[in-house]
Amino acid sequence: MGPAAASCADLRTTQSRLGSGPNGPLPFLLPIGEPARVERDGSRTERKKPPVTSTPQLATSTRDLRILRTRPLLPPALLREELPLDDKRAEVVVRGRREVSAILAGEDDRLIVIVGPCSIHDPKAALDYAQRLAALVPELEDDLCVVMRVYFEKPRTTLGWKGLINDPDLDGSCNVNKGLRTARKVLLDVLDLGLPAGCEFLDPIIPQYLADTVSWAAIGARTSESQVHRNLASGLSMPVGFKNLTSGDVQGAVDAVRAAAVSHVFTGITDDGVAAILTTSGNPDCHVILRGGHSGPNYDAESVADALLRLEKAGLPRRLIVDASHGNSRKDHLRQPLVAEDVAQQVAGGQRGVVGVMLESFLQPGRQDLVEGEAHKLTYGLSITDACMGWEVTADVLRGLARAARARRSTIAGTTHS
Repeated sequence: MGPAAASCADLRTTQSRLGSGPNGPLPFLLPIGEPARVERDGSRTERKKPPVTSTPQLATSTRDLRILRTRPLLPPALLREELPLDDKRAEVVVRGRREVSAILAGEDDRLIVIVGPCSIHDPKAALDYAQRLAALVPELEDDLCVVMRVYFEKPRTTLGWKGLINDPDLDGSCNVNKGLRTARKVLLDVLDLGLPAGCEFLDPIIPQYLADTVSWAAIGARTSESQVHRNLASGLSMPVGFKNLTSGDVQGAVDAVRAAAVSHVFTGITDDGVAAILTTSGNPDCHVILRGGHSGPNYDAESVADALLRLEKAGLPRRLIVDASHGNSRKDHLRQPLVAEDVAQQVAGGQRGVVGVMLESFLQPGRQDLVEGEAHKLTYGLSITDACMGWEVTADVLRGLARAARARRSTIAGTTHS
């Protein structure tokens, strides 16, 4: 019995023991309620009894109070068994990783270009795009290391479609198991064309399902400061780029590169989908991606020099990738070629710190809205997230970047021989 309950019991016992006055119970000993009134003639006006209310039973459940539904998730090993990475595909993955790593280390003077749709929502259109890109690569491969952007997870500032893995049917049904299967199938199809693939990893358990097919990975602007994602990057088997924050702050990405370079211990899942404690060795191939932000673009020569200086002061290699989209293009796809041209001029002038460029590109220029219940009305090859360059413009931009890489090679060679 608590103190309050004990006090009420004592009050009732005292009243019973003391008895009543000439006109009934003594007023000052009445239970709590509307006070009694004693009239001049000594009569007493009856008090109103307090309403009787039932005390609701206290909730005793303390877990999953806001979980509406739980469904089983297929284990990573099962997905890889269903959709295996054969030796030929694995060779493409390994080649892509080695080439990107060599460029980051300054052992290969080509330029990395990560190019493709903002997000994959239509596997057929994605494969169509991949076929066009693969056909262009032989013309570019002496100067560019081309990695196809194959993004399945979309971090949202507020609300919106979260990507093909989360909602593969574009209808809010969120069949995640189907999304994982679809995503892995797309990646295998891209590898069959000889193209290395690049992905953003958002959910920290997704790499167990897809990472064996990926040659380059990104941690986005909204998660670069996240300890979870820095830990994750430290254990990924491919080079990882950290984007500067949405505010435009670059130091957060520099700090992320430092953090991901060392060993970490954290929780994750095994191939069988069982929770486990993971220990990583650290990832030496992490790097900064300049993507602009609320403070404005940061692809210009001054911003690039500032970022490289920050890396140097942190004891990190002077290397970075420039994203021609997002904050650097102010989300205007028509500005992406202008950003790419500016970066190309820096590269051609001998800037070795810029080791790569990111481009958002699809079959059709622009974007479209995904209207609930009308996914079947979507225009083929047109982005449903950020606006993208169309294919024809993309091919021209890639050729321009290849020319810049050749020019840098000549510039550096001329400087060396002079």
